[in-house]
Amino acid sequence: MNRFTTITDLRQYFLPLRSTHTIGLVPTMGALHKGHLQLVENARQENDLVIASIFVNPVQFNNPDDLARYPRTLEDDCQQLESVGCDAVFAPSVDEMYPEQPTLRLNFGELETVMEGAFRPGHFNGVGLVVAKLFNIVQPNRAYFGQKDLQQVAVVRRLIRDLSFPVELVRCPIIRETAGLAMSSRNRNLTADERNQAPALFEALNMAHDLLREGESIVQVKAAVDSFFNSRPHFRLEYLEIANADTMQPVDEVLAPGQTAICLAAHLGKVRLIDNLVF
Repeated sequence: MNRFTTITDLRQYFLPLRSTHTIGLVPTMGALHKGHLQLVENARQENDLVIASIFVNPVQFNNPDDLARYPRTLEDDCQQLESVGCDAVFAPSVDEMYPEQPTLRLNFGELETVMEGAFRPGHFNGVGLVVAKLFNIVQPNRAYFGQKDLQQVAVVRRLIRDLSFPVELVRCPIIRETAGLAMSSRNRNLTADERNQAPALFEALNMAHDLLREGESIVQVKAAVDSFFNSRPHFRLEYLEIANADTMQPVDEVLAPGQTAICLAAHLGKVRLIDNLVF
């Protein structure tokens, strides 16, 4: 497996290959888990070459403490990637990606006003900048993102459409631990006791799903989820939203199959967790 830390070296490697090989890109911030590896395996099945990026992007963090706590495990990450057949890793420094502080600002419209956009101002500008740079640097045929960050998928979809990137966006299912907790790099920051409690997020999503199927209104479902977390004082629910799975805008009623998403974010100790269920 090839490892690159500079844009120049990566471009020189891929330049003669693009005309004869399809390239799949898996953007990550490292601290890899089985969900990331599944993205690589999906890319491996659909492309001639697979490259994963490992870059903790400071521009998308609006909380300095969150940036400082984000786990960094580069050597272990590279070993895991090699084990699932990744062809190349791009692990640049912050100075390599941002020689100067970026001044460009991307606005994703209504996506900035709800859920992650509302609670993490500036987050999607940072996501859009780094993804656009990776698309420009790697020039992949396909890019693979996990459904756990469903709103991020919508942002990347908008980025591809509005800037006419010749990239196919592939959304891959959430990979969960046995008890239902969505796999996330931030799970490493949970204590043992918090990790035992964390599957309550998936329990809440399933409860909301069942209530909606039984005909309960969205207002009633939100009230039930609030009550669920009020009885679990270790959690602080940040939001629960029932939204269009493509536009991420709130809906008043359940849409056609595959178009409704139940999304939530909650704090457990010092860790902020997000999850969703599309049905």
